Amino acid sequence: MSSKYGVLTLGDAMITLNPEETGPLRFVNRFARKVGGAELNFAIGCARLDLRVKWLSRLGNDEFGRVIYNFARGEGVDMSDVAFVSGYPTSLNFKEIREDGSGKTYYYRHQSPILTLSPEDITDKMFDNIDLVHLTGVFLAIDPGNIHIAKRVMEIAKQKDIPVSFDPNIRLKLWSIEEARIVYSELFPYVDILLTGLDEIKLITGSDTEESLEEFAKVNRIEQLVIKDGEHGSKLYAKDEWHRKKAFPVIPVDTVGAGDGYDAGYIYGYLHGLSTDERLTFANAVGAIVTTVSGDNEGLPYLDDVLPFIHNEVVIER
Repeated sequence: MSSKYGVLTLGDAMITLNPEETGPLRFVNRFARKVGGAELNFAIGCARLDLRVKWLSRLGNDEFGRVIYNFARGEGVDMSDVAFVSGYPTSLNFKEIREDGSGKTYYYRHQSPILTLSPEDITDKMFDNIDLVHLTGVFLAIDPGNIHIAKRVMEIAKQKDIPVSFDPNIRLKLWSIEEARIVYSELFPYVDILLTGLDEIKLITGSDTEESLEEFAKVNRIEQLVIKDGEHGSKLYAKDEWHRKKAFPVIPVDTVGAGDGYDAGYIYGYLHGLSTDERLTFANAVGAIVTTVSGDNEGLPYLDDVLPFIHNEVVIER
């Protein structure tokens, strides 16, 4: 990696079984094995945008764990803080994709290897040459006890003056919104950049009006509140001002992973000092590109793909 900017993220990863047919899962007979997981998707998105990225995790000491490890390493993700553990099977999920590109996810992640990670495993050395830390609510939903790990990560980041970004990435199949709110309320004061869907912030705060979001950001001292709204684009509240950018028109094939891609795009723009409008545009573009390809991370673009997409340039393929 040539980038001078380094990112640290941590979380579970899974083998994703992608349906080779659209429609209700009970009628699908064939699946393709893929690799997924919100934080790993984010890490891969950053790596493809030429950021240095370190992923902290635990994998089952099994064949699926090796698939994930080799895949992430091949994408250029720093795997030096990933370990294999026995007795904890690598997590799985099955995806259901409807005709319009929307879908559902069915998780099989009981006794996830990430449960073996403890606050004592988080060391200062992991933060060497790191310029931003990114966490998501998926890691917290797997086990509410993970809040102690997340807090330690955020506290070390604050001590080292490293900004923290957070995506609630709510998974109501893993925990209730009431449980999520309690945990999030303890972490929001540590967050510099909050990257959330409009539907998610409404679940968390009970409102999605701009006035209520402004108050929420001020109470929690969140410097940049980024609202993702799919086909309607995204907006940012920072320094008492809203910035908005429309979405890029695409025909979605699979929307899974678009939010993770958006996060990577926004963090790329933030670290490279892009203006607020440029950041939103860049992140919108990455998220849009992701939806045009089936799979959790197959559609995450390389840096060379994003600018031509933004400027609607014709790329000569042959």
